[in-house]
Amino acid sequence: MKWMGACLVTLGCTGLGQYMARQWKLRLRWLEQLRQMIYFLKGEILYGHTALGDALERVGERCQKAEGDRGLMGLPLFFLSVAERIRRQEGEGFSDIWKEELSHLRENPLKEEDIAGLKCLGDHLGYLDLNMQERNLLLYLEQLDGQIEYLRMHLKERTKLYTSLGVMGGLFLTVAML
Repeated sequence: MKWMGACLVTLGCTGLGQYMARQWKLRLRWLEQLRQMIYFLKGEILYGHTALGDALERVGERCQKAEGDRGLMGLPLFFLSVAERIRRQEGEGFSDIWKEELSHLRENPLKEEDIAGLKCLGDHLGYLDLNMQERNLLLYLEQLDGQIEYLRMHLKERTKLYTSLGVMGGLFLTVAML
């Protein structure tokens, strides 16, 4: 009976380590998708001279089709829900809509700093002229590139670390239990 509990503890800790490694990879994928969507948004606004609500809708639909069944639907749905709220014109400011819809973005691997950057982006979109919007989008893209680069640089070591710590922690707890 003791051995069964020990095996469950080891398996549970190993699973936790693998979950943490997967979260690192998933955050990287979400930030890469967000970067792509911001580039598309920049193109729609600057070169297509598209209104912000329409630009968000086009980018959301484009990325939603591209994602298919890959499981990264949160960001395209976020863009589409912001576009829908803008279309309804209920007297809310863009920044308020952006922040409220961002708070509905559930079950995502993004960290608080990622969410804070997105909130800041929402504060600076919609009411500025094209040059300022472009500068804000470029600044945000620079920040995203820095985060993505950091995640990529440490991807291998972190996934190995989390997986190894999970296994070793499970084995340590097993020995401590016996």
